[in-house]
Amino acid sequence: MKKYWAFFRLRFSMGLQYRAAALAGIATQFVWGGLEILAFRAFYEADPGAFPMTFQATSTYIWLQQAFLALFMSWFFENEIFDAIQNGNIAYEICRPIEIYNMWFARSVATRLSRAVLRCMPILLVAAFLPAPYGVGNPSSASALICTVFTMFFSLFVVVAIGMLIYLLTFFTLSSAGIRMVASSLMGLLQGEILPIPFFPNGLRQVMELLPFAAVQNVPFRVYSGDLSGASLYRAMLLQVFWLTVLVLLGKWLARKAVKKVVVQGG
Repeated sequence: MKKYWAFFRLRFSMGLQYRAAALAGIATQFVWGGLEILAFRAFYEADPGAFPMTFQATSTYIWLQQAFLALFMSWFFENEIFDAIQNGNIAYEICRPIEIYNMWFARSVATRLSRAVLRCMPILLVAAFLPAPYGVGNPSSASALICTVFTMFFSLFVVVAIGMLIYLLTFFTLSSAGIRMVASSLMGLLQGEILPIPFFPNGLRQVMELLPFAAVQNVPFRVYSGDLSGASLYRAMLLQVFWLTVLVLLGKWLARKAVKKVVVQGG
């Protein structure tokens, strides 16, 4: 466990060095978040009763999404891992006395967490001072805030576990481009990144909420705004634990299979 913790610390400290990139990202996310809120405002003014969430809850969801974008973004993958698989350097990783799955998992968690740490506070602070209902609202209760933090960590582990499957599937292909494109598109839609899941039609929404993608940002952001509470909250938390367990077990099995059958081209 100490060696994986060392990988985590090294990658986390490395991620904190990219301050200029974080500042650029903060500016971009402010603009994008503002545009999204104004677009939703136009729809709410046209028919206020047609939406499953209040406008304040939607604004809060969007600002939380922008603040923690680095934590849950579906299109982020480590090119270093893909390159190692495709150029044959994965052989060096296999020779180390470590489990490749655990090492990559620790690295991925650290990378996402370090990027989020640099960006989240400035966005949340500014959004907190915006006039209602355009800014980020207060948590619905103290228990909701605690559950938000708790579910956020599970969401991080779930999105990393999904990413691990994408890395491992690359062992069985000649290029990662197709897998990455399909995975990022599906994840962006199904985890509520493009549109919050409650906005989808009822039948489709019920199916989406059972998928592992809904266990990512959909849960903590809706918990914070009070849109997810009571029995629905406990059900969503259980689904997070379930999907995390399934995805990790599937990933470890796939890692063992991939390592045994890996073929290094050239050499």
